[in-house]
Amino acid sequence: MKLNGTHQLLAYADDVNILGGSIQTLKENSEALVAATREIGLEVCADKTKYMVMSRDQTAGRIYSVWIDNNTFEIVEEFKYLGTTLTNQNSIAEEIKCRMRSGNACYYSVQNLFSSRLLSKNLKIKIYT
Repeated sequence: MKLNGTHQLLAYADDVNILGGSIQTLKENSEALVAATREIGLEVCADKTKYMVMSRDQTAGRIYSVWIDNNTFEIVEEFKYLGTTLTNQNSIAEEIKCRMRSGNACYYSVQNLFSSRLLSKNLKIKIYT
């Protein structure tokens, strides 16, 4: 697919990220994606398609609707992509919270092993690590 004069397609499995420096560029790139997928017999599912504007400005992207082929795309404030939480404020704080929750859940799921007398101290250290 050709975007801004160069061939690009950033995909992982069935996830595609469309990037743009403005809402207009995002719309143009989305239209190029829809046209390219039609050429090979694929279809973009509008119900599953969402967009997010990353900016430290609280109002960025909120006044815009992205319409492609008579379908509007839902705006989101955060989403998880490849295991990382991305937010519209481009903040790492939410990602840190998610990783702390995940680490705590993992620790508490094996907590009974740490109190067991059947396991050696070295094995407990390996499990913890």
